[in-house]
Amino acid sequence: MPASISSLPKVVGSYIRKYGLLSGGEKVLVAVSGGPDSVCLLHVLNSLKDELGIQLHVAHLDHSLRGAESDADSQYVSALSGKLNLPVTIEKRDVRSQSVQDKISLEEAAREVRYRFLDETARQVGASRVAVGHTHNDQVETVLMHYLRGTGVQGLRGLRPAVPIPCGKKDDGIWVIRPLLNLTREQTVEYCSSLDLKSRIDSTNEQTGFLRNRIRLELLPLLRQYNPDIDDALTRLADLAGEDADLLDAQATAAYDQTASSEGNLTCLDSGKLRGAPLALQRRVFRIALEQAYGSLKDIEAQHVNALVDLLFGATGRCVSLPGGVTVTSERSRMVISKPGTPVCPWPVLTKSYDLNIPGETKLPGWDVTAEVIGENYYRDDDIFSASLDLSKAGRSLTVRSRKPGDRFRPLGMEHSRKLQDFMVDAAIPRSWRDTVPLVCSPSQIAWVVGWRIDDRVKVTGGTGQVLRLEFHRASQDSS
Repeated sequence: MPASISSLPKVVGSYIRKYGLLSGGEKVLVAVSGGPDSVCLLHVLNSLKDELGIQLHVAHLDHSLRGAESDADSQYVSALSGKLNLPVTIEKRDVRSQSVQDKISLEEAAREVRYRFLDETARQVGASRVAVGHTHNDQVETVLMHYLRGTGVQGLRGLRPAVPIPCGKKDDGIWVIRPLLNLTREQTVEYCSSLDLKSRIDSTNEQTGFLRNRIRLELLPLLRQYNPDIDDALTRLADLAGEDADLLDAQATAAYDQTASSEGNLTCLDSGKLRGAPLALQRRVFRIALEQAYGSLKDIEAQHVNALVDLLFGATGRCVSLPGGVTVTSERSRMVISKPGTPVCPWPVLTKSYDLNIPGETKLPGWDVTAEVIGENYYRDDDIFSASLDLSKAGRSLTVRSRKPGDRFRPLGMEHSRKLQDFMVDAAIPRSWRDTVPLVCSPSQIAWVVGWRIDDRVKVTGGTGQVLRLEFHRASQDSS
């Protein structure tokens, strides 16, 4: 056996230690298709299992796409596992039907079905790591494929040595590891040949109907005519993109922690803080928030993130609908991301009229209201949930309620009253919010549409003697 091939297990062991893929004591589920990459992976890990302190379990999935050829693959993997005295799980699933059902490509369906099988099998056998046979060649093809489809830095970093299993929860402890990522496909073929392992050949690898195959068979040979070292160049690009992405991810996580808060099934982002962040961080914060809402970013594309950036700088009250029933709504000072089935408006409904204690504090469902009577030196109303009113005009008999049919209102700066409904439409208050907006009312008029505008008739003027300062604060728990 050539020296370079004989030392291959040592090279793989060093790579595993370098990236901390295994720490010892794990049960590893090894995905084996029967091809040279996965057979090489299994044989190498088996030779290292005592040194690494791991247990192995083999997993093979028949995609039901190649008939007798697939059956032969399953028999080969079963026999190989038996020779190595390793337990094996072999299943058959209908990828083509899944492709039709989900209206996705056969290639995408195969990936989803495969990882679902690996996730389920890992849980059944108690494995915390799933080892797959991706090589340096797969990395090159993946970077090119992401580039052709349109990607940012995230996609340019290609395959990583270890990632949470795609179909599982991010923090459930099952990771996909790629111990062969620094080996070439040619090395795995030579390794299998040197040990007479007689690995299987997948005939579909030569079919140009799949994008990855076209990249490998058509595009890469053409690119190598322009740059014989294109494979190494793309690998360096992936490494550099990965370093940049890791740094940006860390900064985005910190920015998310500073701007995000949770209210039940709602995720709220501070619009003011987010607008002050660089665009690259804004995009990543949105991706983190959407991942929280969806559980993954599988259905999220660049256009969806761009829509949220536009919403951040757009008019208050706009709403963006995303795949799967997730909605993002722009309020005055924040953006609210709601999961499917969650009401878009996070404000509580006021089912009756509540008297305000003036001065003093009043607890309402979902709100704590403070009222203070002060002199001429009143606060500037920078917060949309605070307002300064002329006490003599507003009076002390104030109540808080939701809107009623026929409500009228004279918005600050206007000479005539108008229907509250028309004001809400013009102010772009979302339809689903309108019944939840608190109204501060005197016996004769609406004094303040909380969060939007006071009535012109109760504004503070040069002749104001006493000022009534009202502040609404979201309560941690609803009170009645």
